[in-house]
Amino acid sequence: MKIRLHQFLSKCGEFSSKRKIKEAVWNGEILVNNSIVKDIKFEFNSNTKVVSYNGKILKLPEKNYYFIINKPKGYICSRLSEQEKELGKKSIFEIFKKNLDESIFRRLITVGRLDEDTTGLLIVTTDGKIVDKISNPGSHISKKYLVKTELEITMEEILAIKKGVKIQIFDEDKIEQYISRPAQIDLEGANTAILTIDEGKKRQIRRMFDSLGNYVVSIHRLAIGNLVLSDFDIMSGEYHEIILDLILEKCF
Repeated sequence: MKIRLHQFLSKCGEFSSKRKIKEAVWNGEILVNNSIVKDIKFEFNSNTKVVSYNGKILKLPEKNYYFIINKPKGYICSRLSEQEKELGKKSIFEIFKKNLDESIFRRLITVGRLDEDTTGLLIVTTDGKIVDKISNPGSHISKKYLVKTELEITMEEILAIKKGVKIQIFDEDKIEQYISRPAQIDLEGANTAILTIDEGKKRQIRRMFDSLGNYVVSIHRLAIGNLVLSDFDIMSGEYHEIILDLILEKCF
């Protein structure tokens, strides 16, 4: 795909104004494949030509990609180490690898994590800024889960969760006592509930119920903010590409 030189230079982030771009071109400071180009309307293929400014190679910012995946059970949300491969672990990144170009695949990161046994909605992207924006503890973006427990969920448990539950947080070699933020919980059955929290400590939901004497059998994430998994026709283990504007609209 061809692009005009002035358009390329305005997108690469090196120049603060159109005037500075024109001056650099007219002064012979811009080289395309080591040849001086003084025509700001010069057209070239930015994928095959190298542009430099006073010896510095200029590049267009890489396009960001955004996906949601219906995470299946038994997959971790990090890239596999050699030890994990030997143990036969599976990573959600493997689901993307066979269909994405390597230049996109190697840049993928998850927005937060779901533990190995948890299923449901997960955002995967190449955009570190949106990862930080959503994952920032101060953002308090709600996450909705379908939780099934071994025992019947009692009224005492419901009231405790709505108020805040004392749990243990393991941070490297330290154990800290933490009280969860007030959460919303609605019963769907004797041992099934829709739980909405606006924070994400490691294995928080399991630890909340553990502290109340109940064991979590399964967790399925239904939504992040107003980004709802059921609005997309994707089965477990499938993913769907979305746009940044949708994330911003639904999560903020």
